[in-house]
Amino acid sequence: MKYGLLAGLALAGAMVPAAAPAQVSPDVVQPVPGTRLDISATGEATRVPDVAVVTAGVITRALTARAALEQNAVQMERVRVALKRAGIADRDIQTSNINLNPEYRYVQDQAPKLTGYTASNQVNVRFRDIAKSGDILDALVAEGANSISGPNLTIDKPEDALDEARTKALGIGRARAEVYARALGMRVVRLLSISEGGGGYAPPPPMPMMMEARAQGAATKIDPGEQKLSVTLGMTFELR
Repeated sequence: MKYGLLAGLALAGAMVPAAAPAQVSPDVVQPVPGTRLDISATGEATRVPDVAVVTAGVITRALTARAALEQNAVQMERVRVALKRAGIADRDIQTSNINLNPEYRYVQDQAPKLTGYTASNQVNVRFRDIAKSGDILDALVAEGANSISGPNLTIDKPEDALDEARTKALGIGRARAEVYARALGMRVVRLLSISEGGGGYAPPPPMPMMMEARAQGAATKIDPGEQKLSVTLGMTFELR
């Protein structure tokens, strides 16, 4: 009996399948037969900005908050009408800031005394014809705008310029790889990989605008200049 019981247990144990080992799929790394060369190259392109964004608005002061807001609303409506009259579309006018702040007079050893309120309302205006933007700004000042800052100059559709920069970056990277290959007594066999990063352009910081020019008989003018766009590519070559 003891022998039969042991045989049965052994047989039962044999019928239980063993736990399958966990299957791990390691990343397959394709070996490079030759020498691997990693290069970073930046291509650039320049364009004349075709859009100017200027912040324009109205600042009013009054003894009461209500009066300051009412005066501001009336004056700001004249500014908006002037923008529409100049042909600026609704999509190119966007409210950027509305503020109402109390004003105090401070005297040493005395509690601050409320003297009135300041209300401000500002809109970002997108000028798609930079050549006309100066005249429009002068017209806004004539209609009551007393707060103007900018411009931020941008390129409306930068993709063509970025593609040009990409092409230049590819050429620079390839030429650089050839330099390394010649120095090593080798040749460039192929481009293994390419990645893009650091593309775009940095608009110049907004410039303060001085509106006293009209009082001196001169019109306000915005000079677009040029902007530089760049794209940085990471490339891996095989040398042999």
